[in-house]
Amino acid sequence: MDTPASSSPADVDRPKPPPPKEPNAIAAGYLALAGAMRSGGLLRRRRGYYITLFSVLMLSLAGAWTGFALLGSSWFQLLIAAGLGILFTQFSFLAHEAAHRQIFASKRVNEWAARIVGTGLVGISYSMWQQKHTRHHGFPNHVDKDPDIHTGAVAFHPDAAAGRRGLMVVVTRCQGYLLFPLLLFLGFSLYLDSIKFLVRRGNIDRRWVELPLLTARFALMLGVVFWFLPIGMALAFIGVQVAVFGFYMGASFAPNHKGMPIYPRSSKPDFVTRQVTASRNIRGGVFMDLLMGGLNRQTEHHLFPDMPRPSLRKAAPLVRQYCRKNGITYTETGLFSSYATILRYLNSVGIAAVDPFHCPVADIYRPR
Repeated sequence: MDTPASSSPADVDRPKPPPPKEPNAIAAGYLALAGAMRSGGLLRRRRGYYITLFSVLMLSLAGAWTGFALLGSSWFQLLIAAGLGILFTQFSFLAHEAAHRQIFASKRVNEWAARIVGTGLVGISYSMWQQKHTRHHGFPNHVDKDPDIHTGAVAFHPDAAAGRRGLMVVVTRCQGYLLFPLLLFLGFSLYLDSIKFLVRRGNIDRRWVELPLLTARFALMLGVVFWFLPIGMALAFIGVQVAVFGFYMGASFAPNHKGMPIYPRSSKPDFVTRQVTASRNIRGGVFMDLLMGGLNRQTEHHLFPDMPRPSLRKAAPLVRQYCRKNGITYTETGLFSSYATILRYLNSVGIAAVDPFHCPVADIYRPR
């Protein structure tokens, strides 16, 4: 069985688990685990939960725009902008869950819910997100297969860092410290990528539905803000809203896989080992479930992508027991501990931009 190229620094002081069982045993155990999830009702849709959550978010959104109208020309509008950034992130979580068919029994209804909420309300193309996110779920943290670790402003593995040139070498060396400032621009990047995706050549599902939705969303948002506020205040309002949205999105998704094992191009791990060892759960109970939209239960989500958010907490003990039985490392940590791990890992990877022979794995296991 293939093993990942690197491990999380959070695992340094833990006793080494026994070697995982053979793939056939792991697969048989997974089938039994899936059967236990179904018989326990954990895969049953929870429409009441999602309808209630959606209603609360819509009321909050209406309240935010009511506050916008009442405040008028005031710099306190930036608080409304920040609130909208938070609400749009929460709606993004709902769109993500609908895209995974967690909300409704019908595939078609889930897709349209994700498209209307994600594209029409949040401003992110459902088709773009679905194409990218499906590949991520198939190959999390797998070099050249997982689009979430493709080289961009941040290098997520040593090979990517070693290819840096010029000024990017300096940036990459301290990329861990730059991660959170860069997240402030993630919202702008997601909006731009959505537009570029929908206007590019090629076959795109429901292009002529999403383009009008996206156009109407941005026209309405910008039109209202620039009509009611002076231009300087309007620009600040949009900037704060998009920055808070991007930061919240990035800070919620980053703990899931960043700083976890990276699988090299040639590796072929079994499904369960790949999904579990590349994922990290975040402690925090029901509050964290709401704050991170269920993404804090990343291991369970990757093993059972269509499991509704409220069921992930109940599934966790069963998954932990299964992993112990099969010798598969199950990682769970606190939110801020996960951020510290990510920063150390990214800075360690960044050294490869200067020293191509540097190995982050050695940093992880070197005694401190």
